[in-house]
Amino acid sequence: MSDTQTQRVTAKPNIVFILADDMRKDDTKYMPKTRSLIREQGMGFRNAFVSNPLCAPSRATIMRGQYSHNTGVWSNSSTDSSSTSIGGWEAYQHNGNENDNVATRLQDAGYTTGFFGKYLNGYTGTTFIPRGWNRWFAPFSSGDLHYFDYDVNDQGTIRHFGTKDSDYKTDVLSRKTNAFISDSAARGTPFFAYVAPTAPHDPATPARRDAHTHDGVNGPRSSSFNEADVSDKPSWIRRLPRLTADQIAATDKRHEKRIESLQAVDDLVEGVVNTLDDANVMDDTYIFYTSDNGFHHGEHRVAKQKWRPYEEDVHMPLVVRGPGIAAGSTTYKLVLNTDYLPTFTNLAGIRRPSYVDGRSLRPVLEGNITTWRSAVLLEAAAHYSPPYRSIRTISTGSISKGKYVEYVGGARELYHLDSDPHELTNSFNPASPPDALAARLEALKGCAADTCRAAENGSL
Repeated sequence: MSDTQTQRVTAKPNIVFILADDMRKDDTKYMPKTRSLIREQGMGFRNAFVSNPLCAPSRATIMRGQYSHNTGVWSNSSTDSSSTSIGGWEAYQHNGNENDNVATRLQDAGYTTGFFGKYLNGYTGTTFIPRGWNRWFAPFSSGDLHYFDYDVNDQGTIRHFGTKDSDYKTDVLSRKTNAFISDSAARGTPFFAYVAPTAPHDPATPARRDAHTHDGVNGPRSSSFNEADVSDKPSWIRRLPRLTADQIAATDKRHEKRIESLQAVDDLVEGVVNTLDDANVMDDTYIFYTSDNGFHHGEHRVAKQKWRPYEEDVHMPLVVRGPGIAAGSTTYKLVLNTDYLPTFTNLAGIRRPSYVDGRSLRPVLEGNITTWRSAVLLEAAAHYSPPYRSIRTISTGSISKGKYVEYVGGARELYHLDSDPHELTNSFNPASPPDALAARLEALKGCAADTCRAAENGSL
């Protein structure tokens, strides 16, 4: 690395964090601009995950760098009767998370901070602006997933956007983000932009210019699609009938609309890169692109939705471009959404908060990593099944790539992902339980901060 590159890396860089909503890992194939401008100019992550694959819990984890059992945000709504505690924005506030998080830390470190898009489910009916944000532009109700005809809290003023082409939500977010970048760059201070478009979340309305651009494209067809034999799965999967022809057609239509809605997000990414270039700050800026959780398209007979511990729900797209990152590089390191806050604080040159469960990705990005985690915790409260806790590992040394799931009530799942990547065969045998995985899972269930990192490393 040259002296100039080293200087750029060690100075306070700008950070743009783009978070799609319900985007699957394999959806990136439909985003050529994102692949060209971020993936091919930076690093792709083959093993990026979210711990709790549901909107509000995942977003709380991103903001705090903590597992759900430490943020206390388990569901999307405080009125969700299936939740083990209050959820959404109410839980996030109630647990004090809004007082100290990635925004407050970066703002205190001298960053100009801007939020554009979906915040936390339940953020509704208020002109309140959370601490830590210099610029705030968020839908008036995060439960309002309309792409047209919606209200926004724009710096404390409620503004309505209608049905004109220029009102399309992703494009509006793009314009606001680019204005923030230009203004911040002109002031010469480091900036942090958190950009959270609605796409490709249902109803996945594409921009009018993108409607019908992917007509007839079928959804993914892995070997687990409309799985023929689910006799080894838990009862709530066994009860699902095989998808009918009409259900398969609906799944394909949903996929078509989703990838069409992502075309405007692809344009947003291009706009961010062009704006950074125009402001002459691209070389001093990191761009992260990822999603809050995945989505089912008929795998294991599950027609839609997320939350479950299967790969479609938890395995995320993640691409990063920035100073010191080798263009076109790839990492297989196991990373989690607990890692974003400590990564951003590390890049900003400030200390990781003591409460954080994750770890900085900076040594991975710069190719300086030595030891790293071999496991992460997956966890969720009741929704489509009983609550579960799971451990997901990757192949490293004597450890093979696998997943072990424990559900409240006694159901268990065990998958050997090296030989069974689509989780077709539940290998759990009560006569021969995976004691080593169960012990590591037990250590992860209640971990906090340093003990989480130790349990992920296998040193507990």
